[in-house]
Amino acid sequence: MYSRIVSTGHFVPERILTNRDLERMVNTSDEWIQSRTGIRERHIVSDGETNLDLCEQAARRALEAADLTPGDLDLILVATTTPNQVFPNMGVLLQERLGGHGYACFSLEAACTGFIYALSVANSMIQTGQIRRALVVGGETLSRITDYTDRSTCILFGDGAGAVILEASPDAGFLSVRIHADGMHKDLLYFPSGISQGFDRLRDKRDFIQMRGNEVFRVAVNTLCQIAQETLDAAGVGPDELSWLVPHQANLRIIEAIARKLALPMERVVLTIGEHGNTSTASIPMALDVAVRDGRIQRGQLLLFEAFGGGFTWGSALVRF
Repeated sequence: MYSRIVSTGHFVPERILTNRDLERMVNTSDEWIQSRTGIRERHIVSDGETNLDLCEQAARRALEAADLTPGDLDLILVATTTPNQVFPNMGVLLQERLGGHGYACFSLEAACTGFIYALSVANSMIQTGQIRRALVVGGETLSRITDYTDRSTCILFGDGAGAVILEASPDAGFLSVRIHADGMHKDLLYFPSGISQGFDRLRDKRDFIQMRGNEVFRVAVNTLCQIAQETLDAAGVGPDELSWLVPHQANLRIIEAIARKLALPMERVVLTIGEHGNTSTASIPMALDVAVRDGRIQRGQLLLFEAFGGGFTWGSALVRF
């Protein structure tokens, strides 16, 4: 038994923060931001709007696209670094919002690679017969942990959620999935505080995302090029057979470097970074849904997902859509 993606959905907050807005907040410019990142604007939650709100709407759109109800699911798995609560987990909270009951729900955190990790888990659970259908969601409200006086990070991050539904299938939808991590790089991209460490700073909103950008960029380019090739090699597929690259939308220059390494024209790369910014674990399912709904991605096409995040974590999935 295999699994395949049967539907997609995404949702972004109404509020938009443009590069021009950021010019009034920090020493930066629209030209500087676009030339270094490819980002023009990003969506930001309003007061009272939460990650769960975003995940709920993305999930409902995926369910609607598959003509399914919450009761048809066997699993909800949410990948996020910005959960509503420490517990109950985001999967349980989302199940309650959707009106589901009784089936397994949990969340995981692997920074920007979280969605790939979640796909790996859900795909494996379907392949081993534990479940037949899973809702996998990546959602973030990174604006809540971003320092808007730090121009090196505040220009990057946005909020949003993306969702897919995986279903048991006699035909393989996931041809190859690879996930990795290396904690030796933990101090290059991180959030300093949590519950067991630095809780006072977290409670007082004195900690924000920390990043050594130049070092992250170098490691990310090398690592993502390697994981893309590893994933293709595991399936015996050449880059020329790919229909689309659907990358984590972190930085346009990183994405362009990967496309060059794969000899893939940018016309076959799904880009949403200009409108969404870096939404961490939400970025791949959001980009996927955009390209599915505008007709670029069609059934039967071969897609490569790849992501890199704090830890470092990284991963890739080769998918027959």
